Amino acid sequence: MRPSGLLGISLSTVLAQLDLSQYVLPDTGATNGGNTFPGVSVPFGMVKLGPDLYTGSDSYSGYQSKGDFIGFSLLHESGTGGAPKYGVVAQMPVLGEVENPLEDQSVNRSSADEIKLGHYKSSLFNGITVEMGATNKAGLYKYSFPENKGASNVIVDVSHVLPSFRGQGLGQSYLGGNISVAKTDSGLRYEGSGSYDNGWNRSPKWTVYFCGYFDQATTFKTFLGKDSKGNDTQDYSDTATQASESRLGAVFSFDAQEVTSRVGVSFVSSKQACANVDEEIPAGTTLQKLEDDVKAAWNSQVLSKITTKDNSNSTKLKLLYSSLYHMHLIPTNKTGENPLWKSNEPYYDDIFTFWDLFRCTTPLFHILQPSAWEDFLRSLIDIWRNDGFLPDGRSSFFNGATQGGSNADNVLADAYVKGLRGAINWDDAYSAMVTDAEKVPDNNNDSRDNSSSTKEGRGALPDWIDRGYITTKYGRSVSRAVEYAGNDFALYQVAKGLGKNEDATKYLNRSRNWRNQWNKDLKALNFTGFLGPIGEDGKFKDQDPLSCGGCYWGDDYYQGLPMEYSFNAHHDMGKLIELSGGTDTFTARLEKLFEGGVSDSNSQFNHTLFNPGNEPSFTSPYLFNFVGRQDLSVKYSRFVANSYYSPTPAGLPGNSDAGAMESWLLWSMIGLYPMTGQTTFLIGSPWFSDLSIDLGSGKALKITSTGGTADNYYVQSLKVNGKSWDKSWVTWDDIFANGGTLDFVLGAEPQKWATGAAPPSPATETS
Repeated sequence: MRPSGLLGISLSTVLAQLDLSQYVLPDTGATNGGNTFPGVSVPFGMVKLGPDLYTGSDSYSGYQSKGDFIGFSLLHESGTGGAPKYGVVAQMPVLGEVENPLEDQSVNRSSADEIKLGHYKSSLFNGITVEMGATNKAGLYKYSFPENKGASNVIVDVSHVLPSFRGQGLGQSYLGGNISVAKTDSGLRYEGSGSYDNGWNRSPKWTVYFCGYFDQATTFKTFLGKDSKGNDTQDYSDTATQASESRLGAVFSFDAQEVTSRVGVSFVSSKQACANVDEEIPAGTTLQKLEDDVKAAWNSQVLSKITTKDNSNSTKLKLLYSSLYHMHLIPTNKTGENPLWKSNEPYYDDIFTFWDLFRCTTPLFHILQPSAWEDFLRSLIDIWRNDGFLPDGRSSFFNGATQGGSNADNVLADAYVKGLRGAINWDDAYSAMVTDAEKVPDNNNDSRDNSSSTKEGRGALPDWIDRGYITTKYGRSVSRAVEYAGNDFALYQVAKGLGKNEDATKYLNRSRNWRNQWNKDLKALNFTGFLGPIGEDGKFKDQDPLSCGGCYWGDDYYQGLPMEYSFNAHHDMGKLIELSGGTDTFTARLEKLFEGGVSDSNSQFNHTLFNPGNEPSFTSPYLFNFVGRQDLSVKYSRFVANSYYSPTPAGLPGNSDAGAMESWLLWSMIGLYPMTGQTTFLIGSPWFSDLSIDLGSGKALKITSTGGTADNYYVQSLKVNGKSWDKSWVTWDDIFANGGTLDFVLGAEPQKWATGAAPPSPATETS
């Protein structure tokens, strides 16, 4: 880092002393379908300690703002959908005599949870309070029991797991476990394991191990149910060990009003779980120390990656740093905790999912976390070596769910074209991508779409390879076709770089096959030509471009309208603009996306066709750059951000999708937008008068703006690395490879400053 010039103090020292965690609101997006996790975690941490609530609807992250507490567990995910995952390794405090620990022990809140980065506190209606702190692989509970209201107890129910109520066959099940209680020099220790299945990725059996201590003298009873789901016990005694496929656990009772418990987890063994808690939370560790350590980790590893001296608007700062926070909760770094194979490679899990993440999140991870990003990509390749396919989604060491294409291909290509090499074996990476492009995965017979695999790979490859399009024989046929085209473009990029020229030509040609799915006769809103479904007879089927039916797994379009998907050939924009009727018509089509009252649905978005809560719409506000209207990209991206994002529990336009929503907002705030799989970044408009992005290795991107206000955000002029700029795009080499500067002048009215060449359209033939 260069010296800051302030009394010779380095900028890194200044940042280390700056507590940016004050701007992080962990419950941003926790309600209104955002599904974010508001509990305690370190970046990419295995432990995410927080409450589990029952309301009769799915508690995806464990948390809900209403309902009854059913436990406080160490493992959660953030911003997921489909069905909850984890909610295991739990404790539940209870007052008075516990006659049957398997009966309903749920209790409501007495007041709202107290939530801040590094510390979580719940106040139960019965007078108990629960405070929580965490490290990477362990958690700390502090219980305060009221006086004169009976015995103080903590129930450890190994069968506890977050349920699902959606009826899709994705609900998690308890499959069995064990628990043992033993005396130690300092009291009692309990350890064991629980096995479970399912969740959003339809995982088979997986096992987690645990090891826990209490700081107060305690007596205990273990319990064993009659089956895996019911409330009847067959044993409830001082037996030290229980092991069964039936429900089981232990009740610990105390004379004290203040009780602290330390618990470690592992996916390898209970011995390793004990080692994890002993190392990370030794006896006597306080909640305050854990809170301080968590804040320090977030400040140094994440929040300090983007800094600004523009502190004029605290709402913007809270949006910035809360978004950075939620973008770094998952995936989970489980290096050293993989029970399936031995490897010297890193291991990351809990990827939800590349369909959600490849547009905005993964390019930003590359920039902000270059070392971790390299490890993450090595992990993906190692998953292919050992499991046979790259994941699109993955959790509990199992691939699933693949909603569209094989989008790990896009992620790898994006890193490759931006020059990331390091310890990545790119020959293996390319072989993994070829597996996606050529090998049909076994059908996993998912009831949501039993036409082909939803687990991994490209289930509709037989049509894609043999016909050059995808018929309605396969679910999500149209949306998969445009994604498969983008995946093949990713293979082209890597093949070209590796000197595999025949492959490069093959996959470039295949990347243009989305054009075969273009039905020139479909009409809507006075526009003609859209991506449309093709029957097994090879003939186009009639389709309303403004409707996607159920928009789900078995439909022709997944979570997006035909009109939305008809803007998604981002590698072949030149041809897309031509098929859409040329520059002026393409511009009019794009603007129609944002017009209120056009859609029969999307009432929460003023009935626009554009849906800010679904990823197929993410790039659309910026596509005006391709037709010489950068001002409209600024207009609509600002409108979306200002209208649908806020640093509040309901402050996301939809499911966070593991930080996908937050990363879209971060790019808007930075004033750029990535074209994944290419080196191109489209230019928007920055939110701050200055912004510095730490690129690692002493490099930085410095962004400044003058003239900007809440209403003055149109670009008047731009300098890149000190030179006047007339293009609405920059490349990786311009500003990220070695750092750089972007100096904007902003104003109230649009100016035609971007008169240079349009952004590249690398799959479009040149005459």
